[in-house]
Amino acid sequence: MEYFENVISGNSDKFDEQDKVLRSPAIRRRILVTGGAGFLGSHLCELLLEAGHEVICADNFSTGLRRNIESLTRFNGFSLVDHDIIEPIDVEVDEIYNLACPASPPHYQADPIHTTKTCVLGSLNMLELAARNGARILQASTSEVYGDPQVHPQVEGYWGNVNPFGPRSCYDEGKRCAETLFFDFHKTRQVEIKVVRIFNTYGPRMRPDDGRVVSNFIVQALKGEDITIFGDGSQTRSFCFVDDLIDGFIRMMASPASLTGPINFGNPSEFTIAALAEQVIELTGSRSKIIHRPLPVDDPRQRRPDISLAERELGWRPKVELAAGLVHTTSHFDALLAQANELMEVA
Repeated sequence: MEYFENVISGNSDKFDEQDKVLRSPAIRRRILVTGGAGFLGSHLCELLLEAGHEVICADNFSTGLRRNIESLTRFNGFSLVDHDIIEPIDVEVDEIYNLACPASPPHYQADPIHTTKTCVLGSLNMLELAARNGARILQASTSEVYGDPQVHPQVEGYWGNVNPFGPRSCYDEGKRCAETLFFDFHKTRQVEIKVVRIFNTYGPRMRPDDGRVVSNFIVQALKGEDITIFGDGSQTRSFCFVDDLIDGFIRMMASPASLTGPINFGNPSEFTIAALAEQVIELTGSRSKIIHRPLPVDDPRQRRPDISLAERELGWRPKVELAAGLVHTTSHFDALLAQANELMEVA
């Protein structure tokens, strides 16, 4: 990935040591990425491999895709394990990125019990593995721990407003419980933890059936279908391009042990859902019409991260504007749809 040269640029003394750790060819780590064949995980695996590390990608392919990691077989340091983290795994590693869990509502609601197991039992298994190996571990938590927030923008100290038994609870509460486990392992067993809270992220390698707003709008626009807005479209989201998010992961993992998190990663630029739909229509030149459907239960009205902590402690701030990121993401979906059409014609 071209942007790796910009990761932790070392513009200030504060980040020089992190920069050395990442770039030194003498420090080659063995790193486990759970959910490594997913949207975020595959980008992370690629970046770590390009940096010279050995990467074990663990995925059960419930939502991850083999095509996301096909190109990674060119690296000698890459290996794949077909594994569901609700079951223990025993490998020797220096670092663990725990990204395994369906992240879009249609996918995590399809099997809510398994989603909760992935969040809780999966985190427990990865923490036990980290404890045995003396490994540092990063938990991919979520802005969903804030629920339908009554504080805006959302700061890490806000405890949230979460329904414990709604349709989104398997994910929201599962991730909240996972954070509890991480901090308890840190307090009682001195495991080095890093907890990041991810706000809406988009980019290439998202699935066409991902079910989140960016992918939905782009796919509908490219197909010339009606663009579906749930509610009146006044609800807001903040959209972070995948390259920026992975940059944040790397910075966080390389940060001093004392920085445990939780720490927000997201783009503080806020857009209404209606404005996003109009932007996608303009970008694609689509004749799609906007239609409205009832707002789902517990759908958050506002999402915007306060990233002051990430800026201060990691020198991190997203660089990719929404307009530019949508161009890259639209090209990805355009290619996927064209490929699907070719296969249908052959059949």
